[in-house]
Amino acid sequence: MPRPSKRRLVCREPLYREFLAGRGNGEEDKGIRMSVEEYETIRLMDYMGLTQAAAAEQMEVSRGTVQGLYTQARKKMARFLVEGIRLQIEGGEYSLCSAGRCQGRIGSGWCRAEGHNRKGEVIQMKIAVTYENGQIFQHFGHSEQFKVYAVEEGQTVSAEMLAVEGQGHGVLAELLHGWGVDVLICGGIGGGARNALAEAGIELYPGAVGDADTQVESFLAGKLVYDPETKCAHHEHEQGKGGCGHGSHH
Repeated sequence: MPRPSKRRLVCREPLYREFLAGRGNGEEDKGIRMSVEEYETIRLMDYMGLTQAAAAEQMEVSRGTVQGLYTQARKKMARFLVEGIRLQIEGGEYSLCSAGRCQGRIGSGWCRAEGHNRKGEVIQMKIAVTYENGQIFQHFGHSEQFKVYAVEEGQTVSAEMLAVEGQGHGVLAELLHGWGVDVLICGGIGGGARNALAEAGIELYPGAVGDADTQVESFLAGKLVYDPETKCAHHEHEQGKGGCGHGSHH
């Protein structure tokens, strides 16, 4: 059972807890055990791309604690890959945020799934979506309009269309920041745009497709399908016109 007396905040329980590599020996039967909080450092830093400092803030622990957990988790992953020993994720000393559905915004301390901050106060957040004809537009740098949703208590309370002129990813990031946007959901996006959004403190969810309203609802429910590795395939000569390429196909 998790022991909340040592609070290592975990946003969600692992979806998959056992990994088999096919070795049939006694050591495999015993397996490697990775704790849930060790897994959480892998999810935050390797999957979500957070820095060590941001992961520490998210888990409400020191950077040293995160570094120790992350180092142990990576060693266990390495043994699983190299030695083929069964890996299990279980146990540990942690507490769940918002019944495991938190996807907290680093630095502001709120739980997106519930629409409250960690003091229980109702907050508002803004989600921007690259938008065209009701769908998520697939080229961030060429976006001509964004649909921006205001959210309170985990529900959208209003939405507005904001038009822009193609001025490059840096300007778009500044505009989104000026509008008070916390989260961007988009399709393809280049490395320069990612950096500009990170500098603006905007959390990015690329590789999303489909109806914009539906995908925002999925995001708030913690079920958004996206690909953090999605990149844009435009060329560098388009960058000045708002493209997101960098000289070659990504």
